[in-house]
Amino acid sequence: MNSILRTVTTSLIPRTVSVSKFMDSSSNATIGGSQRLLALAQHLRLYKPPPFPEDIFEQSIEDSASSKVVSQLGFPESATTIQHPEKFKPKKAAVLICLFEGDHGDLRVILTKRSYELSSHSGEVSLPGGKADEGDKDDADTAKREANEEIGLDPELVNVVTVLEPFLSKHLLRVVPVIGILHDKKAFRPVLNPAEVESVFDAPLEMFLKDENRSQEEREWMGEKYLIHFFDYDDIEHKKYLIWGLTAGILIRAASVVYQRPPAFIEQNPKFKLPQVVSKDSSMT
Repeated sequence: MNSILRTVTTSLIPRTVSVSKFMDSSSNATIGGSQRLLALAQHLRLYKPPPFPEDIFEQSIEDSASSKVVSQLGFPESATTIQHPEKFKPKKAAVLICLFEGDHGDLRVILTKRSYELSSHSGEVSLPGGKADEGDKDDADTAKREANEEIGLDPELVNVVTVLEPFLSKHLLRVVPVIGILHDKKAFRPVLNPAEVESVFDAPLEMFLKDENRSQEEREWMGEKYLIHFFDYDDIEHKKYLIWGLTAGILIRAASVVYQRPPAFIEQNPKFKLPQVVSKDSSMT
């Protein structure tokens, strides 16, 4: 499975230098005029995600009978009684699921490998994105701004078409996946921020619905046993990437929405529970 996006690493380029060979395009590849991408955009704009956490939290806080707060995970909802639900205000974040059409007509998604210098999730495969700033207008603005800061992706090159239901990370960070379409892949010349990103590459989106490249392993967390999905992916330079955790979960959900079918495997998701006392330092670990 050949990638059309050459892996770019911070060891090869400085922060201020653009990369001239990020995507190899055939002469007849016209992403801007692709009928498939236009049809995809129209389809995704009709997608309506489940209610956002703000609405659910407000409703649950007003429910004096149960006093429950729903932990939106992108998985079936789970809830637990907490002592002070009105204090549960997780920080917001957004990630960009940036799709483009490969030379062979497949849909591909841009991924990054986080810097080994980061204090959390160092060296893991991730989607471009991060925490919201006060100046961000919405989740799409957050995702595109972070992608620009991390990999130099010009926000003007991405057409946002929809958002997925929020995921809740183990550190109670509310992550909203934003789906955007790269309408001119030739114009994208990535510039990596070495403090955050080790490398950038792309993978076929449909891979996250198939059994191939997938393995699973039983883990125990908070007294519950569950299976976690791993995806192994080799790029054109024969570098192996292990995609798992929150990123894999988001991409499974995104692929299901885009291709309008469930994965070929049963999703085994952990039964997350919120802490009894929630504060800014709360964690589900």
